[in-house]
Amino acid sequence: MSGALTASSPQEGREGWTQAELEEMTAEELFQTYKNTGDPDLKWPLVMRYVGLVRSIALQVRGVYSSFAQVDDIVNEGLLTLAGAVDKFDPDKGIKFETYVSKRIRGAVIDLARRQDWVPRSVRRKARDIDQASSELFSELGRYPTDQEMADKLGVSQDQYQEDLANSSMCNVLSLDALFEDREQTGRAELPDDTSGGRPEDSMLRQELLETLTKAIESLRENEQTVISLYYQKNLSMKEIAQVMEVSEPRISQLHSRAIQKLKLYMNQYMTGSK
Repeated sequence: MSGALTASSPQEGREGWTQAELEEMTAEELFQTYKNTGDPDLKWPLVMRYVGLVRSIALQVRGVYSSFAQVDDIVNEGLLTLAGAVDKFDPDKGIKFETYVSKRIRGAVIDLARRQDWVPRSVRRKARDIDQASSELFSELGRYPTDQEMADKLGVSQDQYQEDLANSSMCNVLSLDALFEDREQTGRAELPDDTSGGRPEDSMLRQELLETLTKAIESLRENEQTVISLYYQKNLSMKEIAQVMEVSEPRISQLHSRAIQKLKLYMNQYMTGSK
């Protein structure tokens, strides 16, 4: 491939990239060439390679912003986020760019939604009630509560609880990240960025948190693990996951919310140092 530079090439740019040269490069080659040269003419051709990824994520979380923005508006926001991520991403870290940037694009959408106060008060209130009830029962029982135990605690029928759980699903998007943010001041909770200066203490903390999160995910039921994997790793929408698993979309929302509730309880226990 004639246009790309290797990792050992001199750190100097060039002018006059042709469209043919750019099209010959794979995304990885284009990334490495941009990192080696810092050539601004390569940045947006690189960003535009990932329009499909941005649109996929925008469609995945459409329920978050449908009341105040269109898909194309969110795609534009996502591209700006992606442009910033390109400069911060280190391909030598062994982490896939798609994984790195997906979280940041979802985070940008959630931040935008929070500024718009997109969650109805009734849904937000019920989500808080569910959070509190699950936390109290987890402490009392020493295990995850069942749906019936949750319904009894909340004073509603099991059907009503499951409906409220499904409705609160979008409140739980990236809620683990919110949990990390809420606990930053404890000194244990902040998840260091995978491109942060490579300090040993950051690396150790990140590894510890990832191992704990992995154990938390492994503690979930198989169908809950599947939903988490398809949603956060494969970037499928709730509707697409429902088709894959051959169940209803509300059922997927219930599984997603229940899985996030369990992960939050597990991670909160770790972050607060409780047993």
